[in-house]
Amino acid sequence: MSTRERFAEKEITKENHIFSRTRTTIESAFYGNNVVDVASVEQAYRLAEKSSATIVTDLPIIHTKELGLPDDAKMIVDNHGEVVGRTAKARRRIGLPESDDDKLDGVLREAIYSARSRKFYKTDVVVGLDEEFMLKAHLAIAEGFEVNLLSYMLNFQFLNDEYEKRYENSKQYDEGDIYLYADPSWHDAAYPDGLVIIDAKHNAAAVLGLRYFGELKKATLTLAWATAHRNGYAACHGGEKAFHFKDKDDKVFAFYGLSGSGKSTLTHAKHNGKFDITVLHDDAFVINRKDGSSIALEPSYFDKTNDYLPGTKETNYFTTVMNVGVTLDADGKKVLVTEDLRNGNGRTIKSRYASVNRVDREKAPITSIFWIMKDNSLPPVVKLEDPVTAATFGVTLATKRSTAENVAKTARDALVIEPFADPFRAYLLSEDYADFKELFENGVDCYIVNTADFNGRDIDKNLTLKILEDIATGADVWKPFGPLDNMSYMPLDGYALDFSDEEYKEELASRFEIRRDWIERYGETHPHAPLPKEITNCLNGMIKKIK
Repeated sequence: MSTRERFAEKEITKENHIFSRTRTTIESAFYGNNVVDVASVEQAYRLAEKSSATIVTDLPIIHTKELGLPDDAKMIVDNHGEVVGRTAKARRRIGLPESDDDKLDGVLREAIYSARSRKFYKTDVVVGLDEEFMLKAHLAIAEGFEVNLLSYMLNFQFLNDEYEKRYENSKQYDEGDIYLYADPSWHDAAYPDGLVIIDAKHNAAAVLGLRYFGELKKATLTLAWATAHRNGYAACHGGEKAFHFKDKDDKVFAFYGLSGSGKSTLTHAKHNGKFDITVLHDDAFVINRKDGSSIALEPSYFDKTNDYLPGTKETNYFTTVMNVGVTLDADGKKVLVTEDLRNGNGRTIKSRYASVNRVDREKAPITSIFWIMKDNSLPPVVKLEDPVTAATFGVTLATKRSTAENVAKTARDALVIEPFADPFRAYLLSEDYADFKELFENGVDCYIVNTADFNGRDIDKNLTLKILEDIATGADVWKPFGPLDNMSYMPLDGYALDFSDEEYKEELASRFEIRRDWIERYGETHPHAPLPKEITNCLNGMIKKIK
């Protein structure tokens, strides 16, 4: 089996690298008399269906047999209150120099003790969909949040008979199983925004005082990505697709961007049927740093419902739905209000069957990485010509926040740096930089696609898709990016690049300065984990050439 759940008596010591105080505290809670095992997706559905917080619609779920659901399963809705997105400020990591681990573990013990008389449910899933990388994850969640329990079992891969066998035959890693404890009803005045405790080194986490399902999903992925990183993979918060050709090698493209940047759109685009395309996933996967192959971590999609109007094909694949409206149709049946009327960031667990071209492992090596940015100083697409430049723009990926995150609107509108579009990293940023730089050194191409606007003109998604097609087929043509010999751009009608325009040069230099300043501030605030000096040198060199 992939990760470790059981131990010989002589291994049960504090010297065992799998154990820690936080992990032991969390795992112990799973064995209490107040914890009830949920052994099937159907059982979880019946619990969710009967929960007083649930709205059962009249919309049937399809592919119930494959999903392990009862034949009569309907889409069910779970609506929350003010918070309908992730709360980054609630996250605390065990083991950081600035972390008060003693205090956090004390709060954790008290939270579990205070909940001892309440019922919890527990279940097991697999994270990673190929025998080369499979982890077992255990969730314990408080009664009253049965829809989140079901969503977890649908979002990840439930351990049915097929996956029990596959997991038993999967590659072994000297890592512990993932344990996730969740009590959304918890409250502590010292933590008004809730509390997420992450012990990434020991594969344990607790989500306290937060209802949003995305917290459970991302806490689990945080641990899985950290495990992958420790074992020869690049952790990827992005999407991946492959163009398959009969007369040449396949082209495998990976897209990195925050929610709302366009990564899902680019990943799932069918290009009008012109190509043989397969999709790995649009949110979570890992790339083997040696052979370039990729593995999806979850079967389903955590999609925004606002992207689909009622009656459209994609809505047929919804299962559980969160923070959306419900109304009656002409026949008096309860149906979804899919657009964001009730609140922003309505979400659904959309089954894998929405993609007829899904694969769980892409054996062909990754060929191109695309940093998706909303930076109007850049033309629609830029090619980064060397590994240092490519990794530098990954570590300084510039974009904007979306409603998927619990932040103020003003913060949502600002240009921000989010390294590799991954706010869930639980290891050193310098190590992520090294992982991606290694991929580029091995021959992976790198591009920036700007999905915002340039020269005051919006960049339509169809233009971006045409750019991808040209790169995939070898029809791409590049010109030098002004005085910068480490960048080139694709000339496109309506998006002229003019380096004789002093105002443009000043704007471009200022955006590079924002990146450089961010790197310098990062070094000041993380003296224990400095980034390579070559990043600053790269940016300073480009700024000097522009000016």
